[in-house]
Amino acid sequence: NELDIADDVYPVDNISVKKQAFKDGIRDGFPIALGYLAVSFSLGITAKNAGLTAFQGFLTSFLVNASAGEYAGFTSIATMATYIEVFLVILIANSRYLIMSCALSQKLSPDIPWYQRILIGFDITDELFAISIARPNYLNPFYYFGAMFITMPCWAGGTALGIVVGNLLPIQLISAFSVALYGMFLAVIIRPARKNQVVYLLSSALLLATYPLTFLIYLNYQVLHVSLF
Repeated sequence: NELDIADDVYPVDNISVKKQAFKDGIRDGFPIALGYLAVSFSLGITAKNAGLTAFQGFLTSFLVNASAGEYAGFTSIATMATYIEVFLVILIANSRYLIMSCALSQKLSPDIPWYQRILIGFDITDELFAISIARPNYLNPFYYFGAMFITMPCWAGGTALGIVVGNLLPIQLISAFSVALYGMFLAVIIRPARKNQVVYLLSSALLLATYPLTFLIYLNYQVLHVSLF
């Protein structure tokens, strides 16, 4: 099956391979995009409470594309924090992406041009990192571009939609959207955990280690464990 062929089997400049990798990225990024749409909707409500318009929220999510970083930024804006405070809060919230960038750079062929590396670095998220790092051998940049193509508009559009109509919905429904985040992590973890015992043990150990601090979301941890088994 051509969809399962490693990304570095053919020369990276082969146009047909680029198209196929791009389509694969869209395919794998589609469920992530749906999750982004739901999660960013609740983020849009936070943005509206901070005084942002739908366009400002859309532009912020399109350029930042980081849930924790955006939430920290919106709450800082709502409290009238200074620019330096907003900068430091977002820097700390997004610091993990520095490590992800270093790890993902090892998946790229030395022949990949610098501008493609910058474009990949522009939109490193937990979920896109996970599906990309799981690809065999070298990562074809166009696979990542395909995932970006489908996920970025949904994240930004969901934020704008949350600003426009979020406050019209019941709070119970808005809270339910956050469950989509667990679904995205399940999609990332389940498949490699079933194939690799080390991944399963590490995932389980992490869940058990953090359990005492997360008793309020006990049900979500049950879902994670059942899915891994």
